[in-house]
Amino acid sequence: MQVIFIKDLKGQGKKGDIKEVSDGYAINYLIKKGYALKKTTGSLNRLKVEEAEALKQDNKNRDAALKLKDQLEKIILNFKVKTSKDSRMFGSISTKQIKEELGKLGFNVSKNQIENTTINSLGMHLVTITLYKDIKCTLKVHTEA
Repeated sequence: MQVIFIKDLKGQGKKGDIKEVSDGYAINYLIKKGYALKKTTGSLNRLKVEEAEALKQDNKNRDAALKLKDQLEKIILNFKVKTSKDSRMFGSISTKQIKEELGKLGFNVSKNQIENTTINSLGMHLVTITLYKDIKCTLKVHTEA
């Protein structure tokens, strides 16, 4: 029996794969547990529709990430920090603080998207933010006494 996987199943197939499996395995496990559908014209049409919707959503997310990238690369985040007499910072600027400052400016960026960098010196620093799968932007962060 040929089945279309609708969920990833380790060692068997990924979502969208069409595979030939034994009838008993297909009926008693794959279809019953919701991992696959029997290959029919209806299920093939459903698969095509889902792929088209996923592609449409992917393009929408990519466009939003590119727009956000253009906006983020134009700004500079300024942090005023306490320093010692020889101009060394007390503490550091963390990804959480960068996220909070971006939130104040109206940008919705998750802490996980910001590359894990701690800034512990004065001056201009570049921080990488992953906005989408392969879209990254460079944010300028300036620290001053």
